Amino acid sequence: MEQQQGNGKPSSRLPGLWPWLGLLLVLLSTAFIRFRLLDMPLERDEGEYAYAGQLLLQGIPPWKLAYNMKLPGTYVAYALGMAAFGQSPAGIHLTLLFANGLTIIFVFLLGRELLGPGPGLAASAVYAVLSVSPAVMGMEAHANHFVVLFAVPGTLLLWKAVKGGRARAWFFSGLLHGIALTMMQQAVCFCLFGWAVLLAQTVVARPLFTRQFLKRSALFGCGMFLPLAGVCLYAAWAGVFSRFWFWTVTYASTYVTGVSWQDGWNNLCAYLQKKFVIYAGFSGLIAIGLLAAFRNGGQRSQPGNPSLFVWAFFLFSCLGASIGLYFREHYFILLLPALSILTGRSLIRLQGALAGWRRVAIVAPSLLFAVVLGWTVFFQRRLFFQLPADVVLRAIYPDEPFPLTPAIGRFIRGHSAPNATVAVIGSEPEVYFYSHRHSATGYIYTYGLMEAQPYALKMQRQMISEIESNRPEYLLWVGYPDSWNVRPASHRGIFAWFGRYAERFYEPVGAANGGTGGLDAGKLVLYKRNHVGSQ
Repeated sequence: MEQQQGNGKPSSRLPGLWPWLGLLLVLLSTAFIRFRLLDMPLERDEGEYAYAGQLLLQGIPPWKLAYNMKLPGTYVAYALGMAAFGQSPAGIHLTLLFANGLTIIFVFLLGRELLGPGPGLAASAVYAVLSVSPAVMGMEAHANHFVVLFAVPGTLLLWKAVKGGRARAWFFSGLLHGIALTMMQQAVCFCLFGWAVLLAQTVVARPLFTRQFLKRSALFGCGMFLPLAGVCLYAAWAGVFSRFWFWTVTYASTYVTGVSWQDGWNNLCAYLQKKFVIYAGFSGLIAIGLLAAFRNGGQRSQPGNPSLFVWAFFLFSCLGASIGLYFREHYFILLLPALSILTGRSLIRLQGALAGWRRVAIVAPSLLFAVVLGWTVFFQRRLFFQLPADVVLRAIYPDEPFPLTPAIGRFIRGHSAPNATVAVIGSEPEVYFYSHRHSATGYIYTYGLMEAQPYALKMQRQMISEIESNRPEYLLWVGYPDSWNVRPASHRGIFAWFGRYAERFYEPVGAANGGTGGLDAGKLVLYKRNHVGSQ
């Protein structure tokens, strides 16, 4: 884990080559895990992105047939991936495999730039293991995988801009952070980190409002603004700007403020109670690194030390995982690059603390890291290396309908015309993707209809109106509680409406895990429009 030393030419190419060989091993190992799981059925967030990407490939813009509060960058990423690898779970997960591999490389490059090749390699290995872990829903192609794909190289360019001050580095750093923001709004944490670094550098240099500061701010801000401006212009050109604004700004602002501090704290504690074992070893290494830093405190004040940059990166990443106080598993993907860099940093600190014992200083940190990394992989070995894809899905989501939805989608596709529409009464948009049929309503999620927010009743009425107007060929009732998240104060009018509407105009043609009606776990009921409903 030693940093590069000296300016002379190496006697062999091997010392400069071994980090790249190690990186190749990390990439191949991660690719092996993901390749095993290419055919794993989609979960509902993947279903949303896949359906929206499918619509994009048909020339249909976001917010026209599918409403959601997320910015459309991930939809574009899915569309590009499906254009290259096919419109299937395997094609989507192959897209994730390449996106994750690129991010691992960027984490290595960032770690190497900040700390040296050995710690950079360690950081890439930590990120690889954690980013594929079920602790962050890492086996699925969530939007945050695509956020960090752009945020990490943006952070690398930000550090280069700080060190070298080149104008183009500021611009392209801002551009990459702006693209990350279009993947998901939580990437605003990395945008704020960039501005904080720019301001901190200027405050240290003094005075604040210099020509150089204004130039760098303009370049960084312009780069960051361009992707979002492009999204707004596209929404206006496509004629969906009012819906875009409502869902991504108006409704999103109520969603992000809908959880109390107490509930947020409970969400965080619940997550850590279930998942901290995955982070325990690396957190212990970081703690050891902090203790070593206090013991060897003289190193902290050396010129060019990147400690402040790394810790600021970590703190702003924590902000991203905390936005909304929901603390869902995949939100923590935003935290992984900084956590990985901090782990690499701790190895340098430990080496410094052991500097008096040269051989121990070289061997002990590497051995300790290898033990922690190996234990983390071993702990998850069954999911990583042993269980088949469908069993892995059931192990991660034991009470969800995801294994059943591919067959439902195939049935609808095989028993309906290409221009037929479908309505899923619940939050399972993957059915639209599997069936290759358009939704009869833009409400591909029903969570908003159940939330304690001022638009919930209006959303229910609009969903009902769209379904009645479009008269879909098939209705799918989803009785799984996690597909609704009903609260004590939720409006329940849509349930009463569905009972009447389905009884009058539809006939059940299939059911899975139970009968009809009610929000009981394990119920999927497919209805086909009858002759009365066709008139």
